[in-house]
Amino acid sequence: MTLSGCSALTIDVEDWYHVCGIGQQTVPPRHSWRVAQNVEKIVALLEQNQIKATFFMLGSVAKAIPELAPMIVAKGHEIASHGYSHTLLTDMDKQQFLDELRRTEQVLIEQTGKRPVGYRAPQWSVSPETPWVDELLAESGYLYDSSRNPLPFVGDAAAPRYPYRIDTPCGSLWEVPPLVTKTSLVSLPTGGGWGFRLFPLGLISATIEAYMRDAAPAVLYLHPREIDPDGPRLQLPLFKRFLAYGMRTDATSRLANLLQRYCFMTLEEMVRQWQPAS
Repeated sequence: MTLSGCSALTIDVEDWYHVCGIGQQTVPPRHSWRVAQNVEKIVALLEQNQIKATFFMLGSVAKAIPELAPMIVAKGHEIASHGYSHTLLTDMDKQQFLDELRRTEQVLIEQTGKRPVGYRAPQWSVSPETPWVDELLAESGYLYDSSRNPLPFVGDAAAPRYPYRIDTPCGSLWEVPPLVTKTSLVSLPTGGGWGFRLFPLGLISATIEAYMRDAAPAVLYLHPREIDPDGPRLQLPLFKRFLAYGMRTDATSRLANLLQRYCFMTLEEMVRQWQPAS
C-alpha cells in the first residue's frame, strides 16, 4: 500500500449553532444564519489558490440552502456526508443512523446528481458504542470514513494516526483520520478546531511535513464559523464554549499560508489512488 503524501482540506458545513451534546436546539431565525456566506469565502480562497477540498455537508443545511451544495460542486470540490441533523452517533440507534444517512444522500443526490462516497460523524462520535457504523457505510457503498480522531477525550487515543482499511461482512472502506501532533505525553489536535486556532503555525507545518516524510496524508478540518470571529455564539458550558469558540480568531490567514505551501486534493481523489476498498 502506498499512501499519498498530499494533504487534504476538509470543511464541516455547519453553522454557528451546530454544537453537539447540548440537547435539541431551536434553529435560530434565518437572518442570523452565517454558513452560506462563510462557505462562499472559503470557496473563494480555495479558488484563489487553485485548491480542491472536501466539504462534509449536513443534510439539514443542504435542504435549507439548496443552492449551496451545487455551488460547491460547480467549483470542482467534493461533497461528502456529515449526517443530517448534527446529532452524536452515540445518541442514535442503528436505524436512526441509517435513516439520517439515507435522508442526507437523497438531498445531496437531488442537488448535485452524485451520491456521496465519504462520511464524517458529528464530533468524531464513532465509538465502540456504535459498532454498526462501518458495516452500514460499507454496505451503502461508501469508500471512506473520516470519523475517528486519534485523540483522548474527543476521539480514540489508541486509533492509528494514518489511514487504514476497515473490513466488515458487507465490504471494506478506508478510515482517514485527521492530522494530530504526537508528543511523548499526549497527541495534540493540530489538524483543526481549537488546536488549529491555538497552536503555532510552525508546529502545524512541522507536523504536516512529518506526515509527508512518511508519505501519509495530512488531513485538516475547518468549520465555516472559524473564519467568522464576529459571528453569533451560543451560551455554552465553559468546556464546550472553549471547544466551539475558544481562541476564536479569523483562521483565514493561517489557512491561506498552508494552502500556498502544500499540495492538497479531495479525499475522494486521494482514496481512489489507493488500493480500492471492496
